[in-house]
Amino acid sequence: MIYLLRFQYNEIIMTKKFYKMTLSERHDHLRQTTKLTEEDMSAWLPGSGLSLETADHMIENAVGVFSLPLGIAQNFIVNGKPVLVPMVAEEPSVVAAVSFMAKLAQTTGGFRAWMSSQEMIGQVQMLGLKDLDAAQNLIEKHAAELLSQLSALNPGLTRHGGGVRGLEVRRVDESPIGAFLVVHLILDTADAMGANMVNTVVESLAPLLERLTGGRAHLRILSNLSDRRLAHAEVRLPLDALAFESYSGEAVRDGVIEAWAFAEADPYRAATHNKGIMNGVDAVLLATGNDWRAVEAGAHAYAARDGRYRSLSVWSVGEDGNLQGSLTLPLAIGIVGGATRVHPGVKTNLKLMGVKRVSDLGEIIAAVGLAQNLAALRALATEGIQKGHMSLHARQVALAAGAKPGQVEPLAQALIASGRITLSEARGILEQWNGNEHGNDTSSRR
Repeated sequence: MIYLLRFQYNEIIMTKKFYKMTLSERHDHLRQTTKLTEEDMSAWLPGSGLSLETADHMIENAVGVFSLPLGIAQNFIVNGKPVLVPMVAEEPSVVAAVSFMAKLAQTTGGFRAWMSSQEMIGQVQMLGLKDLDAAQNLIEKHAAELLSQLSALNPGLTRHGGGVRGLEVRRVDESPIGAFLVVHLILDTADAMGANMVNTVVESLAPLLERLTGGRAHLRILSNLSDRRLAHAEVRLPLDALAFESYSGEAVRDGVIEAWAFAEADPYRAATHNKGIMNGVDAVLLATGNDWRAVEAGAHAYAARDGRYRSLSVWSVGEDGNLQGSLTLPLAIGIVGGATRVHPGVKTNLKLMGVKRVSDLGEIIAAVGLAQNLAALRALATEGIQKGHMSLHARQVALAAGAKPGQVEPLAQALIASGRITLSEARGILEQWNGNEHGNDTSSRR
């Protein structure tokens, strides 16, 4: 079937769906429809991306590089702009699931997304204070002076649109060592993730606080609960887009909401629910060289911000009866510095998405997380999570059984048809096939 797809830079007619193309056809297609060159895409090829020499400078005790599959999620429209989304994942069904949900979302214009700011929090733990109230009042009284001194130390950040934004003082009364103060420095990190930047500034703040209060500045470190750096995404799905096979649109809508309500009310379910969201989020973070551990920590802490661990997403019935969903999560990410500066694959992936600001990337990531959540809830509420997942898992089983490139897909289909997607079943089928190729019937050895 011939159908029209709108890509980031131009429109073309596709006669073959992207997932049905060969690897070389996909590269040819991307070269024709995006701004990527052959040199850009060479960063995706084994042995042509991150060099061992570069890796040796990135981490300690380097001995090599480690590869994971890179896929491209299709069909996304974020804030009216079509975008191809690179995703690094080892788990089958992740890329396929978000691509399909993004296709359903096209019926209402895709995803609407935005970010609140790029402000990070640096913390200074103040100990040895004789009078906490007096020390807090003193710091707050001299806040403007302290910020002025810190701004003078970081003129480069100010030139790039960032800089210090504020100072807050918190009193911690319940701790194993007694009460103490925590000073929060608010820093706009512009297009950088900003961890090193924040740590450098709070190191400069610490001696200023010590001289001002007479206390001792102990820990000086950023917080990964970046709740001033929130990414939001919203989507609406009409009932006719939700309906499939024997499931009506109303049944799918209500099933999704009921499944979400389970996660909202129960932390055991919420942990798995949010993990599904992070399946999509982490895959884009990895593809763009971002600190996925920091984002994971922030997301799960944010999910428990009111003292109870809950869902990061919200699903409800819209005014016109459609399904509407939203996702909010902290995203401490960057498009400059770190791996983005040295990793060829990261540079190519950012170019593919066409991001100009860090907020562009954050909006895409939030949309992917929401799409991933919808895919999981839709499957759980209808045919079950295993049907689609195990079909894709069959390919991995086929590879593990030793299937040759031309045998992988036929073997996967044979496993699905048998209903036994196991390594032993795959090996038995392969043994039978290979035996028949040599004129020997080896089926008895199954």
